[in-house]
Amino acid sequence: MATTASSGTAVVTLPAATQILITREFAAPKHLVYKAWTTPELIKRWWGGDRGEVILAEVDLRVGGAWRYVLAANGGFEVGFHGEFREIVPAERIVSTEVFEGMPDEAALTTTDFTEKDGRTTLTTLVEHKSRESRDAHVNSGMEGGMQEAMDHLEQVALSLA
Repeated sequence: MATTASSGTAVVTLPAATQILITREFAAPKHLVYKAWTTPELIKRWWGGDRGEVILAEVDLRVGGAWRYVLAANGGFEVGFHGEFREIVPAERIVSTEVFEGMPDEAALTTTDFTEKDGRTTLTTLVEHKSRESRDAHVNSGMEGGMQEAMDHLEQVALSLA
């Protein structure tokens, strides 16, 4: 089977006033995308995109478990995110909270689904904010460029596991 990379192909839509929907297809099976998505050593290889170095990736992958990622950004500052796992169906779905530590009162609920067809994985992430203002701040933060880079790196990491 030929694998064709999908660089820069994540699609971002705003299905409701408080939601961000991200959809991306990967040239890798879902068990490998899931492994790259949930394994700290692998997260460090993709999560920061080209924006810096991930210096911390902690994952307690169980319902009620916590996660935290910290990026030492190219501009000389650190950016941290953390949350708690609410639902985990291995290689199928992860539901967790997500808090940008620069705005600690603004937790979002994130649902990520992994579906596979013909050896390719579609990753669908729905981010639900508490308000339109929080959603718009997230969208306007420049998140899409960094997310596109991170997704490209995620695909490469998943393919490297094959």
